Amino acid sequence: MKEILPQKNNRSAAETHSFFRKKGIFKVQNIKLQKYLIIFSLCLFISSIICSCKSVPTDLRKFLPAETLVYIETRDLGKTLAALTDGKSFQELAKVKPDFSALENMQIAVAVTGFETSEKQITDNQSILNFKPHFVAVADTHTWEWQTRGFVEEKLSAFVNENYGDEVNKTVSDKNDGKWFVWMTTDQRQMFAYVEGSQIFFGNDESAIEKCLAVKRGESDNLLKNESFAKIYSANGANSLAFGYISPDGIAQISNLAGISTAIQATEDDDGRSFIARVLPQILQKTTEEIYWTATKTDEEIEDKIFVSLNSEAASVFKETMISASPSLSNPADFLPAEISTATRYNLQNPNIAWRSLLLITAKNTDALSGKLLLNFSNSMLEPYGISDAETFLSAIDSQIFTAGFDAEGEKSVVIVDVKNLENIKKSIADIDFKMQPENAGIWKSKDGGIVAAFVETKLILGDIESVSRCMQAKASGNNFTKSVNFQKFADTPAVSITFAKDTDSAAKIVGALAELKDENKKSTINYFTETRFTNKGIERKTVSEYGLLGTILEQIGKQ
Repeated sequence: MKEILPQKNNRSAAETHSFFRKKGIFKVQNIKLQKYLIIFSLCLFISSIICSCKSVPTDLRKFLPAETLVYIETRDLGKTLAALTDGKSFQELAKVKPDFSALENMQIAVAVTGFETSEKQITDNQSILNFKPHFVAVADTHTWEWQTRGFVEEKLSAFVNENYGDEVNKTVSDKNDGKWFVWMTTDQRQMFAYVEGSQIFFGNDESAIEKCLAVKRGESDNLLKNESFAKIYSANGANSLAFGYISPDGIAQISNLAGISTAIQATEDDDGRSFIARVLPQILQKTTEEIYWTATKTDEEIEDKIFVSLNSEAASVFKETMISASPSLSNPADFLPAEISTATRYNLQNPNIAWRSLLLITAKNTDALSGKLLLNFSNSMLEPYGISDAETFLSAIDSQIFTAGFDAEGEKSVVIVDVKNLENIKKSIADIDFKMQPENAGIWKSKDGGIVAAFVETKLILGDIESVSRCMQAKASGNNFTKSVNFQKFADTPAVSITFAKDTDSAAKIVGALAELKDENKKSTINYFTETRFTNKGIERKTVSEYGLLGTILEQIGKQ
């Protein structure tokens, strides 16, 4: 067989070019190359658009003043809102699950820069106290400026109209390098927005927005100057659905508002209200340094963690005294009905020492006279349960204390404890004469019949007659709280306290803020679990629920 060898190519470049031209090959290859170049160029152009629309996240803290009182942020509004639509009650109440894809990658940060207090007189003897926060919301849409303006024109204007009514006048003007929006109602209430590029500054205080724009231009310090905040944010904010922070100055202002609000709710006595409104802010301001909050997604629920940073003395005292006890064989939950509105278990190694440490820190962080008054009146703080001497009562019981409520108003409630010293227990309840014969075995009533004390086995059940009766029936029938799936969380946690609560009113309001309701009158129940622990730096509270604090914020917005 003749061997076939490759022939040597002796054509010059010009000859090769001529050969392909004659054969028509050069023309075909050139057309294909042009097509490839056009397609490649188009791909580069599209990629540049995509990259410009999906830019890296913006650090919104750079646009907010260093003296911000309260800061709340979500790094992806679409993802955050979508996380609230996975639960059972949302499926029960909403017509359709909304699509939040248009809000994906939108960052929003809200800064509260101050509070305004006003009083509205209803009658000669009654008035309503209103607290209005001055806020700025900064958003980065990561879209083109015309898209951002469209969002303000449509979505934000609709939000203002919905919350302030149809009689809202909107004006738009040029300002600096952006657009300035003003919405005004017939009663002179105003909202403002500034749009520049992909960023929106929106709020109810024009001067606060101006301050943010000055910060953006580098004329004022931003939040990053707060080193403590920056450290907390770095450790907790990046991987959360939402993050919140209250500064020391914010705590000072909020504590004043909390003092007034608590005083109004606690008593109708003018002297009592004055005392609470004066003393509570002192205690909060002197013991609390900072507060931060994170919200994360867990399965179909939201987990909120709130950490209250205390001063070193308060944190140290509570860490040594608010200690969980070892698991107990005795279970007061056997006496709780399966269906209750709320239940709390306190598990303290020494309830009386824990109580004393709370009084000590409270009294030490107010003025001398107020501290003395607090100590003198401390024994009356458990009077709603019929207990007139708190310290004697707490020294006579075991580590676990269960409290339960049977109605939303809290008027029907009980406390259940294990008895260590029967005689001291009886001494601590002044409204009941235990020298009298009980109406039934181990059951005594107060003189007015409002409080009942039932001693069953080693337990004391103390509360109103209807609630105590329901507890005894739950024990006798075996249909009690320990058979509920909700009880397992009580059994599994070593926390100092854990609370279970039901809410039948909030779900429809929260769902209504996110989607159209199937039925305006239909309700759905939300369950909450809150655990409290004490660390060497402060207090940690973890709440697991379907909507979390994010839902509460939406509910409050819906009320505006």
